[in-house]
Amino acid sequence: MSGSSAGRLVIISGPSGAGKSTVVRQLLDTCPLPLQLSVSATTRSPRPGERDGVEYHFVSHDEFCCRRAAGEFLEWKEVFGRGHLYGTLRSETTAGLAAGKWIILEIDVEGALAVLQQHPEAITVFVHPGSMEELERRLRGRGTDSEESIQRRLTVARRELACKDRYRYEVINDSKDRAVREICEILRSQAGCCHERG
Repeated sequence: MSGSSAGRLVIISGPSGAGKSTVVRQLLDTCPLPLQLSVSATTRSPRPGERDGVEYHFVSHDEFCCRRAAGEFLEWKEVFGRGHLYGTLRSETTAGLAAGKWIILEIDVEGALAVLQQHPEAITVFVHPGSMEELERRLRGRGTDSEESIQRRLTVARRELACKDRYRYEVINDSKDRAVREICEILRSQAGCCHERG
């Protein structure tokens, strides 16, 4: 190989309300490693301000199903109740990894376990707020979910928290800045000396 280092695959999961999207955004802005967020594909319509290829790759249901049948997804899922499909395209990861990027997949536990079957070397981080009580407080504090939606999210969260031992690292997001620093330090420890600047 030439002098460039191979990229790494990083999986970050956590229950809805754990603040992982905010943490990932700040991690991309502040961590000195060559991080790149994998953009998922979805069949749902763009929300106001969302751009194709930036927040998501927006595709039709038929296109998604064709690409799924062709084996183009590392993992995919249907969000029940809405019927929308979401998935991680292999092309999003392979090109970035080949270019030496550290590709971040922000996906749920089910997706993470599917990716790990294909990439057992991936660095896995589970982010959560510390307790179910704190998670419920945050979900209610958002003021955007119905009681039914909150209960559904809490049920899923309990199931996801039961899987946190399947992840190599666990980070409690009780302070966003501290959580971002901790994840960056974890990743830098995995990088060894090859990405350090003098």
